[in-house]
Amino acid sequence: MTDGCLRQPVSNRAGQNRDMAKIKLTKGELKKQRDALVQYQRYLPTLQLKKQQLQAQILTQLALREEKERLKQKKKESIGAWIGLLSEPAIHMKPWIKPKEVITESKNIAGIDIPVFERVEFALVEYDLFTTPLWVDNAIEALRGFMAIEEELKVIQKGIDILRHELRITTQRVNLFEKVKIPEAQEAIRLIKIYLGDQLSNAVGRSKIAKNKIERAMLEEVFV
Repeated sequence: MTDGCLRQPVSNRAGQNRDMAKIKLTKGELKKQRDALVQYQRYLPTLQLKKQQLQAQILTQLALREEKERLKQKKKESIGAWIGLLSEPAIHMKPWIKPKEVITESKNIAGIDIPVFERVEFALVEYDLFTTPLWVDNAIEALRGFMAIEEELKVIQKGIDILRHELRITTQRVNLFEKVKIPEAQEAIRLIKIYLGDQLSNAVGRSKIAKNKIERAMLEEVFV
């Protein structure tokens, strides 16, 4: 290696799927690789913790979704007992149960904001109290409750999608550090140290040879 550089062949080691970049076999490059390794090893635990937090939160949100799905089913079964009454010609309830606005807040999970359901707002109900059946008020309340759960489920699913997307990105970064960046830096450091060690040994050897030649020359001058 006369040019002080080394090109690594394709690695067959598990987790490494590309060649190492061209390595300069110098003390400067050794320091650069050591500094990079320190940064990777310092940042990796943060990524691993974030991955764990995201996984835990996804499980929490999935459990919440399941709970709301059960509640939705119960309300649906309850509504089914009297839903046929809505077929009366005078009943036009759709405008009263259609959500006007879904209110959400933001919750930060491992540096990621996800929406949290607060409530659903509906339009003001206006109808003739003399011509509208008495059960309409209860029906509106029940149907609005059902619609609110549907909207809450949409918000929960949106949060799950955001968390899963971030988990994929974080997992990719963890794998990059664990399986690529850290092993590459460690291998580069190993190769550079071997090269510099060889260079030092060669320099010491040449120095000894030169010293021996000088000593022999001096002895020859004395005894000639």
